[in-house]
Amino acid sequence: MRRREFFRGVAGTYMTSSTWRPGFFAAPPSRGALTDTNEGLHSVGSRNRVTHLKVFGVSLTSQSDRPYVFVKLETSDGVIGWGEATLEGKAGAVIACVNDFSDFILGADPMAVEHSWQDMYVHSFYRAGPVIGSAISGLDQALWDIRGKMLGLPLWKLLGGTYNPQGVRGYYHVDVGLNGRMDREKVHGELSRLSEEAARQGVTAVKTGLPDYYEWIDTHTKIREAVSFLQLIREGMGPEIEIAVDFHAKTSPSVASVLIKELEPLNLLWVEEPCPPENAKAMARISRRSQTPIATGERLVAHYSCRELIESGIVDILQTDINHVGGVTALWKVAAMADAAGISMAPHACEGPIGSLASVHVDAATPNFLIQEVCAEVMPRQQDRVWEEWLGFPAMRMVGGRFPLSEKPGLGFDLNEESLKKYPFGGTRPMARVYFGDGSVAEW
Repeated sequence: MRRREFFRGVAGTYMTSSTWRPGFFAAPPSRGALTDTNEGLHSVGSRNRVTHLKVFGVSLTSQSDRPYVFVKLETSDGVIGWGEATLEGKAGAVIACVNDFSDFILGADPMAVEHSWQDMYVHSFYRAGPVIGSAISGLDQALWDIRGKMLGLPLWKLLGGTYNPQGVRGYYHVDVGLNGRMDREKVHGELSRLSEEAARQGVTAVKTGLPDYYEWIDTHTKIREAVSFLQLIREGMGPEIEIAVDFHAKTSPSVASVLIKELEPLNLLWVEEPCPPENAKAMARISRRSQTPIATGERLVAHYSCRELIESGIVDILQTDINHVGGVTALWKVAAMADAAGISMAPHACEGPIGSLASVHVDAATPNFLIQEVCAEVMPRQQDRVWEEWLGFPAMRMVGGRFPLSEKPGLGFDLNEESLKKYPFGGTRPMARVYFGDGSVAEW
C-alpha cells in the first residue's frame, strides 16, 4: 500500500451501528485510493475504543432558556468521560447533532483526539456553525477527560502544566442595577455589601453590563446615564477590584467610541463586544480609538474563525468559549495563535459546570491567560449548590480569587448521573427575545 493510500485510509470511519462492537472494522469493499475504514488506526493507536455515547438535556427550571447539554462517553475498558455542549437557545438542535456524530465517535480510539476532531469538523462539509461547533465541543471535552483518566493525569498536566500553582484567576458577575429600576442609594448599598464579601473571598475582578440591560444606547443622554451608572459601580466596588463591562453590542461603532472615551477614567479591565463581533472593520475602528482594552470572541466557532481577529490585531483580549469553539482542542489552538500575536485570553463561560471546569484546565497551561469567567455571582446561589451536587465538590467557586487545580485525572470529577434526573429536560426555548419600544429587534 502506498503511503498516501494508507493515510487516506486512516481518515475515515466505517460504521452504521450506534453501539460499537469489537472486530467491527472489517475490510470494506475496494474503493480505490479512498477508503472508508479505521483499520489503520489499530496499528498506531490504543486498543481501547469508545463503545457508548449518551447525551443529556438538563433544565434547572422548567422554563429555562439555557438548558445544559452534557455528553457522556464510555470505552471498552469502562473508562467514562464527560463533556459539555450547551448552546443557549438551541439545546434540542445540539442534542440531535451530538447523536448524529455517533458515527464518528463510536469505535474511535479515545486517545486519537485530534483525529476525531478533524473527522467531525471536516466531514461536516459545511464546517462548524454554532450547533455543530457546540456538539464537537462536548464530544472533544469528553475524549480529553477519558485521555487524562487513561494516562492518570489531570488535563492541565497533559497540556504542559500550570503557570501558577495557586490556581486559575477568575471573576464573578455583578448584576446589581442592570434592570434600571433600582435607585442610586439602593444600588450603592448593595454594591458596598458585595464589595465587602468579595474582599473576604479574595475576589479580584467582576463583570457588569450597561444600565437598562436591553436598551439601545444612541443619545448623549443615554451615554451620560451609562457613565453615571458605571461610576456608581466603581465607587461601590472600590478601587481594588477590577471591573469589566459587557456592552452586549448595544451601541453603534461611533457611539461605542464616544462611550468608551468617557469611561477611561474608570480604568476598566476591558470593554466587551462594543459592536456585533461579525463586523470586524467596525471593531477595528473602535479599537484604534480606545485606550481601554477591547474584548470579544464568545460567539466564534473553531479556531479558524478567530484568525482574522488575531492577525489584524483588532482586539486585545479573546473570549472564545470552550463549549462553542470546538472544545479543548480548539481552545488550546486559539490560545496558541493569540499568544503569538500578543493577545490575552479570558475565556467566556456562561453555561454549565463541566465546560467551565474544562476551561480552567486549559487556562492553567496557557501562557497568555488573563482571567476566567464563571456564570456565578459573589454571593452563592441555588445554581452553585446544584453544581456541587452533580460534581461532588464546589468546582466553580473560587478560593482566594482563584479556581483550585485538582490532581485527579482527566477533568477531575465523577458526575452524579442519578442527580441529573431531578432536572429533566424542559425543551428548547429561545434566549431573551428583546424588542425596543417601537417593536424593532434588539441585541440582548
